[in-house]
Formats: sequence, C-alpha cells, structure tokens
Amino acid sequence: MRPTRTPRIKICCIGSVDEALLAIECGASAVGLVSEMPSGPGVISEERIAEIASRIPPPIGSFLLTSKQDVANIIAQHRRCRTNCIQLCDRLTKGSHRDLKAALPGISIVQVIHVTVSESIAEAVAVASSVDALLLDSGNQSLLVKELGGTGRTHNWALSRQIREHVDVPVFLAGGLSSSNVRQAIEDVGSFGLDLCSGVRTNGELDRVKLTSFFDTVRAAAHQQVPLDAFSPRQSPLTTSESPD
Repeated sequence: MRPTRTPRIKICCIGSVDEALLAIECGASAVGLVSEMPSGPGVISEERIAEIASRIPPPIGSFLLTSKQDVANIIAQHRRCRTNCIQLCDRLTKGSHRDLKAALPGISIVQVIHVTVSESIAEAVAVASSVDALLLDSGNQSLLVKELGGTGRTHNWALSRQIREHVDVPVFLAGGLSSSNVRQAIEDVGSFGLDLCSGVRTNGELDRVKLTSFFDTVRAAAHQQVPLDAFSPRQSPLTTSESPD
C-alpha cells in the first residue's frame, strides 16, 4: 500500500466516555477499548466497553481489543460489546478470519502482527488478504505471560515499512509512539494509521496537552516538502536485502 503523510490516529486504552470524547475532540479517527488481556494497561469491563461504544459518533472507529483466539468466543464477546471494529491481538487458533467476517457482516477485522523478526513480514503478507487492516505492534507472544500490546516500546520500523510496501490493506503502526518520535515514524513507515496509548497519558490519565502536541506534530509533518516515496525501495536505507518471498 502506498505511504501517507496524513495518517489516521487511533487513541487506545480508552477508559471512559469522557476520555473517548476528549480523544475525538482532539482529532482521533478511532478509539481502542481493551478487554481482558494477559498483561498490559487499559483493561476495562465488557460492560464499560459497550457503554463507551454506544456513545461513539458514527464516523469514528470503535475497536474492541480482544486476546481471544477462538472465533466463536470472539463473536460472542463482540455481541456483548457492540463495537464497529475488532482488533485481534493474538493469532487465531480455532476458526478463520473468513468465519469471523461471515458471522459479523459490516464489522471491520484488524489483525495485530507483533513485529519481532524478519519472519513477521511473511506472517503479515499471509494474513493481509483475509482482514480489513493490519496493526503492527511491539508485543511478544512467545513469553510465558504474553505481551499483546501496551508495551510502550518501539520496534524495527524497517520491517514495518516492508510490510506496508508488500500488502494491499491499510496498516496501523503502534508501539512507543509520542510527539517526540511521530514525525520520524511517518517518514520511516508511511503507515495509513498510528495507534498510541501511553504517549498521550500522564499518570495513566489521558492528557489534553500531550494529545494536542501529538496531533499538532502529525499535522506539521503533513506539510514537509520531501515526499515519502522520494527513495525507491532499493535506495532506501530502511530496506534490507531480505525478501519475504
């Protein structure tokens, strides 16, 4: 997918209706609502997720973040939460993305890829045609206690750029983003969207000043003169000699 200088912004770990409305007021295109996870911040009850989702204006994405891996359980959870998107934070182990989409028509399915090694490229390419978008994060599914998001760490953006270049669905970049590095993230990856949590919070609370600073920095990056595709993939210093083929 082609790069963009004007990424959509998703603010994650939303904990209340007030936080959701603040994020939207500052410019968010989507909000993330975190259900039960093995680790990480922002977990709220399904009842609160449903309450917040019911207050989100129609043009805004409401993402249910789920750690469930069984399609039947995901479908049941979504029917309780009623968001317009589902973010799969782990790999499916029972059922397929096709089963999920057939059961929930009109609901966007976003698969998280935890970018850890070059093999993450092939994993992303393999699943891309089955989902509506990919979200590239910095978790680690191989740990005894899985990290499925909310780590506050960046990852190898060179790999994320290669994923974006090799798939035909929108790609969100997540992991350790803030106003201090978002301009570089836009330059290095050119993703359709950006997803962040801790980078716009103070003591766990959504911070209007940090939100404003982040959105101002993103808008300023859109007006830079050098095009994102000024370098061919072969010339770009971010392109490695490895190929996912």
